[in-house]
Amino acid sequence: MTASGERESPLTGLKVLDFSRVLAGPFAGRMLCDLGADVVKIEPPEGDVTRLWGKVVGGIPGYYHQQNAGKRNICLDLRAAGARELVLELVRHADILIENFRPDVMPRLGLGYDVLKAVNPRLIMLSISGFGQGGPESRRPAYAPIIHAEVGLLHRGARRAESGEVQQIPLSVADTNASLHGLVATLAAVILRERTGRGQHIDIAMIDATLVTDDQLHYELEDSEDTMGLPNDVWTTGAGPILISADFRHLWRRLTADLGVHDPAGLDTALDEKIRLRREAVVAFLNALGDWGAVEAAMAKMNIAWGQVRAGADLQDQPTVKARGAIAQIDDRAGGTRPIPQSPYRFSDARSEVRGPAPHRGEHNAQVLAEWLGKGEAEVAALSQAGVLLREG
Repeated sequence: MTASGERESPLTGLKVLDFSRVLAGPFAGRMLCDLGADVVKIEPPEGDVTRLWGKVVGGIPGYYHQQNAGKRNICLDLRAAGARELVLELVRHADILIENFRPDVMPRLGLGYDVLKAVNPRLIMLSISGFGQGGPESRRPAYAPIIHAEVGLLHRGARRAESGEVQQIPLSVADTNASLHGLVATLAAVILRERTGRGQHIDIAMIDATLVTDDQLHYELEDSEDTMGLPNDVWTTGAGPILISADFRHLWRRLTADLGVHDPAGLDTALDEKIRLRREAVVAFLNALGDWGAVEAAMAKMNIAWGQVRAGADLQDQPTVKARGAIAQIDDRAGGTRPIPQSPYRFSDARSEVRGPAPHRGEHNAQVLAEWLGKGEAEVAALSQAGVLLREG
C-alpha cells in the first residue's frame, strides 16, 4: 500500500525507453506501463505508422491508442546533430529499452547494445525482430503475417479449411506472442539484475516465439495428425451460432444420454450414412433451441464447453467482459471517453490498469527531460531549435 492507502503498481519506479513501433514492441511497452513503469515512447518526426490506422478521436487514431495508452512521448529526430547524445543521456537513467527495428538499425545509429551498455551497464535492452539477431535472415523485414506464413500456420489453416484456400489470420498473433515472451524475459532480467547488478540484451525473434507458443506444432513435426482429436464444430442454434468444444462422438453420446435425442441410425447402417444421419439429428435439435436460455440449459445439462459466436462490436455486452471491466472507458481527449482493453493482470494486493490515453508526438518533451535529466526550459528550447526535439501541432 502507498502512504495514502492505495494499492501500489508492481513496476512503479522502473524507467523505460520505448523506441519501438507498430505492435510487437509497443504492446510490451503498454503492458509495462499498465504495471506501473514510466514508459516514454521515443517517436520519429514522421510518426509511428499506426497513427494512420483506426478511428481518430481527440487527434489519436485507434490502433495507436490501444498500443500506446498511458505512455509519455518524446518526438526526436535521430538524424539531427545532438540527438544521439540526448539519447545516451536518457539511457543513463533508464532501466529498460525496447526496440523492434531490424537488427542492423540501432548499431548504424550508434545506439547498439555495446554502446548503450558502456553508458549504463544495468540497462536491459529488449530487441524484437522477425528472424532474430545475426542469423541468415536477420535483415528480412517481417510483420506478423510473414511469420504466420513461414511457420506453417497459413498452410495448416488452408489444409483444414473446407475451401482449401490460404487466408490470413485475423489478428497479429506472431507480434503479440513475441511481445509477451519479450515481456517475460525482460522481467526475468530485472530480477536477475537485482542479484548481479548486470543488465542484459534480450534477443526475441517472432519466429521463435510463434513456434514455442504453437500447441499443435508437434503433430506436424512428428507427422502424427491422425492422433489428434476431431476438430471443434460451429453449429447453428435457433438463437444464433455457437462453437462446441467437443469431439462429435462425445457430443452425440451426451445428446442421447442426457437430452434423449433419438438415434436415427440402425445397427446395420453404414458408417458414412450413420455419421450423416446423426449430424442431421444434431442440427435439428440445436435449431429447435429458440433462445440463449435454452442453449445454455442444454449445454449445462451435458456439461459441454461452448461459446456464442459473437461479433467484436458486441463484446462489451459479454457477461464476463462486462463483469470484470475487461474493456475500460478512458479519457478520449475530446471531452468524452473511448473503449480500450483493460490490463489483464489482476493482483490480490497490487494495481495494474490503463493509466491514461495515448500521447501526441512530442507531448512530453519538456516534462520528461526535466524529470529524467533536470533540463530547464532554455535547454529544451535549444534542442527544439536545433531540430532534435519536435512537437505535434
